[in-house]
Amino acid sequence: MLADRAVVLGELVKMHVGPGRLGLLWMWGALAAIGWSLVGSAIVMFEQAADFFSGIAGVVSLVIGAVVLIPAVAFVCLGIARDREVRSLLDAWGALDRDPERDRRLRLPGLSLAWLLLSFVLGAAGLALCVIGPASARPGRETYGLVALVMGVGMVAWLTALLGAVKALAHRRWVVRVLMGAGTATGAGTGSGTGAAGPPAAREPERPPFTRTGGPGHR
Repeated sequence: MLADRAVVLGELVKMHVGPGRLGLLWMWGALAAIGWSLVGSAIVMFEQAADFFSGIAGVVSLVIGAVVLIPAVAFVCLGIARDREVRSLLDAWGALDRDPERDRRLRLPGLSLAWLLLSFVLGAAGLALCVIGPASARPGRETYGLVALVMGVGMVAWLTALLGAVKALAHRRWVVRVLMGAGTATGAGTGSGTGAAGPPAAREPERPPFTRTGGPGHR
């Protein structure tokens, strides 16, 4: 049972804060930034349109930007829902029993720290764009559309970093609460040896379901 628990927890941690999940989050953030850049460029084109063809170019840029931006935001929302399911599975499997030897690798703060530091760098860059863009704008030189474009890209970067930081802190909180905290009632029951209620095998808890989530359609 403890061996199964260790294997499942290792897979769930990869699904939650593995390097692939960080790359996927940043990929959707980059696509959202590209989409907003196209939308912002369309606004600038509308402001500076001198003829009919400039307006057409603005409409095309707006449509392409929306096609890129909307799916990116949708997949980020699906990822948030998926992370909630993974965290519930982490809680269920982690509460089965205590296994300090096998949990030692999962208790290491490397993954959470990497997520937190990279999110801090990205968030700082996003906040800098949000502040520098409006502060450096000069009336008559920069249009409102250009300022909105820069601020929008900065806001996308900041929100992506915020999601990453919250995810890192949530994972570390799980480690401290479940893997390093006080033993659970289930763990106390299974580790208490023989008792009046019968042998430990008779009171072995039922294994939680392990659903490999994978996005919009998972099994």
